[in-house]
Amino acid sequence: MTGWRIIFMGTPEFACPTLQTLLDRTENVVAVFTQPDRPKGRGQKLQPPPVKKLAIKHATPVHQPPKVRAPEVIEQIRTLQPDLIVVVAFGQILPKALLEIPPHGCVNVHASLLPRYRGAAPLNWCIVNGETETGVTTMLMDVGLDTGPMLLKKATPIAPDEGIQTLHDRMSQLGAELLGETLEGLKAGTITAQPQDDSQSCYAPLLKKEHGLIDWQRPAAELHNQIRGLSIWPGAVTFLEGAPLKLYRTTLCQGSGLPGTIIATGKNGIEVACGQGSITIQELQAAGSKKMDAASFLAGHPLALGTLLTPHEVAA
Repeated sequence: MTGWRIIFMGTPEFACPTLQTLLDRTENVVAVFTQPDRPKGRGQKLQPPPVKKLAIKHATPVHQPPKVRAPEVIEQIRTLQPDLIVVVAFGQILPKALLEIPPHGCVNVHASLLPRYRGAAPLNWCIVNGETETGVTTMLMDVGLDTGPMLLKKATPIAPDEGIQTLHDRMSQLGAELLGETLEGLKAGTITAQPQDDSQSCYAPLLKKEHGLIDWQRPAAELHNQIRGLSIWPGAVTFLEGAPLKLYRTTLCQGSGLPGTIIATGKNGIEVACGQGSITIQELQAAGSKKMDAASFLAGHPLALGTLLTPHEVAA
């Protein structure tokens, strides 16, 4: 193992391809920092984050401090003498004292074309807002929220019906590729960091459950984007006779009627009128059931035309 001493900080599946790239390049990854194990599932058993699993698989030392800003953790990182820290969806804000440790800085792989979509959920909000293009940016971190100088960018189109899962998977690979190019450029001294234009920025806040509630008064295009952008979490939710119904996949249509009313059913799905136009539900999940296509759902839950889907947990 030669070259720069690198600490990797990341937590979810999105960060794994970048860590894998560093390991495949035989970079000197001296430690991995990730979030603590969290309880998951019905049994609420502690589950390690994906980055921890990958690091252990490659016999890389793992640290899981509850608070990375704690003085003893900062001192631990200083003792590791990193030349560079690579950060991908770590989940904690790095303090100034930590950012100043590596002589080559802290490089973040951010899932948007900065300065657009700074914040915790850029991929989701790109889709929800109907963007047709997004990308990844590598940047040198500062104390602001995704405000540091940019190093490299790589763009990718968003298809009109593309959901968050496929975009997430493509972008995680794109970020890994860009980090490799960034590392080569930094070592060769061929990259000049560019300041961000703050006037072009917008915010991608952390997702909350209420972001998934469907308001059928809104235009069909907006609801279609909401559904495909939030399908992993928190899920786009409407209510059928007071029971929650998660919607995973839809297509745009031109039907009309009272917003929230089912205006057609069949092998193509369940068509629902919106404030403008309509959407056809193609994949959904009822409470206590598994995700299924609309035809399978209708086989067990026949829906009369005129049935009303509601935005709140009240009887239709």
